[in-house]
Amino acid sequence: MGMRVEQFLTGGDRNFGYLAVDESTGEAFAVDPSNSPGMLAGFAAERGWRVRYAFSTHGHQDHCNGNDEFRRLTGTRVLLFGEPCPETGKLVSDGAVFPLGGASFSIIHTPGHTEDSICILAGDALFTGDTLFVGKVGGTWSDDDARREYRSLHERLMTLPEEIRVFPGHDYGTSPISTIGREKSGNPFLLQPGVEAFIDLKRNWAAYKKTHGIV
Repeated sequence: MGMRVEQFLTGGDRNFGYLAVDESTGEAFAVDPSNSPGMLAGFAAERGWRVRYAFSTHGHQDHCNGNDEFRRLTGTRVLLFGEPCPETGKLVSDGAVFPLGGASFSIIHTPGHTEDSICILAGDALFTGDTLFVGKVGGTWSDDDARREYRSLHERLMTLPEEIRVFPGHDYGTSPISTIGREKSGNPFLLQPGVEAFIDLKRNWAAYKKTHGIV
């Protein structure tokens, strides 16, 4: 299933927001319309798209600060993990499937960066929030959080087909999008031989970046 994806640099710390649309019907959903909710709402309105759903990938302020404004502009409430969808009555929970036009998309719970972190899989597009960046991964605040993130990355995301496109929550990498296959083969965090090496790289990331010329 192909779904059109529009990526927006919304401000903040190089935050990305997204619209995904089923072009056959014009039904769309928004992801992280923070910092510049009017940018996404206006883009959809100009094209006559109906924003049926909206989600924040997690509860951090830089991903939620535009939620009230987005709802005012579109009439669509921005949902977080665990919240009920007023459109369908479904909870935003792991494995939940939401219809969109002639297609559908699903929620993947990926705790680690935060306990409420989610990714959204729509056809060949995966919106990863702050769980997975291009060449990097989301920050964690304890070894336990890092272990959760490691499991989320390896058990939930790296098991997806390699051609799946990765749309991250921030423009932190060498390109604005990637694929599961590219991250598997090139992301230093995903190349670590185990969870302890993963945690060690997190602790020593500044030195690793300097040694390898990563910005």
